[in-house]
Amino acid sequence: MEKKLVYFLCTGNSCRSQIADGFLKALGSDHYEVKSAGLEAHGLNPRAVQVMKEAGIDISNNTSDVIDPELLNRADYVITLCGHADEHCPVIMNKNVVKWHWGFDDPAKATGTEEEIMEQFRNVRDSIKNRIETFLKEGK
Repeated sequence: MEKKLVYFLCTGNSCRSQIADGFLKALGSDHYEVKSAGLEAHGLNPRAVQVMKEAGIDISNNTSDVIDPELLNRADYVITLCGHADEHCPVIMNKNVVKWHWGFDDPAKATGTEEEIMEQFRNVRDSIKNRIETFLKEGK
């Protein structure tokens, strides 16, 4: 059985799309090919790497990439994780693609003490994990 391609998109491909990428690869790589990208490449957020490590998933070797039109048009699922990416997503030529928007707050914009900021990252991480688990169970 050919794996379906899931393409996670965010503005900078540094936090939310990387977390989603990490969870789907860890939990569903037997059924899905997983890629992530951004409208821009902002680099991998070290706090995202840290909270994923706490969850037992290493994303430290992931790269922050810009959207690849070829991957975008080959994707079975295109899932945006922030409103900006949803509004500015390039035109997808593949008419069979399933496009969803899963909106999550940007933990990189969190303020406060380091512990408060990390708590925001953990909350977003856990919300994304729950959403990925639902996707794997229901296919949506």
